[in-house]
Amino acid sequence: MRYRRFLRLCFPLFVLILLAFGPVIAWAMTYQVQPRDSLWLIAQRFKTNITTLKEANNLLSDLIYPGQTLYIPEGPPSSPPDYTPLKQQIEAYLADKPGTYGVFFKDLLSGQSFGINAEIPLPAASTTKLPTVLFINHLVAQGVLDWNQKLVYESGLHYQGGSGILQFSARDGDKFTLRTLVTLAITTSDNIAYNMLRDFVGRDSVADFMRRIGGRTVFPNGQNLSTARDMAVYVQATLDFAQVSDDGRRLLDDMANTIYNEGIPRNLPDGVKVAHKEGFVWGSPGDVGVVFGSRPFIVAVLSQGVEDPDQGFAIIAEISRMMYDYQQKLVSGK
Repeated sequence: MRYRRFLRLCFPLFVLILLAFGPVIAWAMTYQVQPRDSLWLIAQRFKTNITTLKEANNLLSDLIYPGQTLYIPEGPPSSPPDYTPLKQQIEAYLADKPGTYGVFFKDLLSGQSFGINAEIPLPAASTTKLPTVLFINHLVAQGVLDWNQKLVYESGLHYQGGSGILQFSARDGDKFTLRTLVTLAITTSDNIAYNMLRDFVGRDSVADFMRRIGGRTVFPNGQNLSTARDMAVYVQATLDFAQVSDDGRRLLDDMANTIYNEGIPRNLPDGVKVAHKEGFVWGSPGDVGVVFGSRPFIVAVLSQGVEDPDQGFAIIAEISRMMYDYQQKLVSGK
């Protein structure tokens, strides 16, 4: 009798324990896909990789949908990869190349990183458009600015040849929305769009933002110089913003659909998504971005003293290919 009474008293407590700890146990084993999730984001969240997730769930592609339940494989955390051989390979490759290259690499699953001349100030060229556009995205997200707000073009203040399409079509008094200008500044590297945006928010404000998110070498002595390490920080900040904002995901999509693809994506296999921003002033090609391969990584390369720009971008492309191949070997275990 006492035993039955004991069971009656304990049963509700047992149910409460199941309700309290059951979701935690289930969370460790399965995950329900949320809107705007991707396999890469889920892999990051659970400290695994895309290939492991696809194999565990019999996925034939990277396509997933909201409400889908994914099995998250359990197991002891793997030891951080050793990137010393990759760094040495890149250093050996650059040893006889003319000019100076600053390189930074970051594995997005383990957080492991390394740099080569990564703290040397080098011309940022149009790569600096990325933190500027990211700053404006943050201001919109905070409600300070609105995408439909229009800026007025003044040739005496904003005109610049080179990259972009506005140099051929913009007339004094023309108005362009912030949305249009940030898109052009990334997808076509439009100099006029960038000038209008920079003057609107103020370069000092942009510089303050760059420092707040981790930049160290920010327009030293008023020059458009940066470092490979700083540019990688801005790419990481863009990824972080994309995890919490639709506008951030749109920015990554713009970076993945630029008209300039001479650097990072050039030697990578078709179908590998690369979100990046190229920059070029004479003698200083550069490219910064993220490669969404089976094991995603950030790469930033700036340069100086490179007489042949085609050769310079080809070198950046080869460095990116070395990084990609190394990551693929880690995934395959070969």
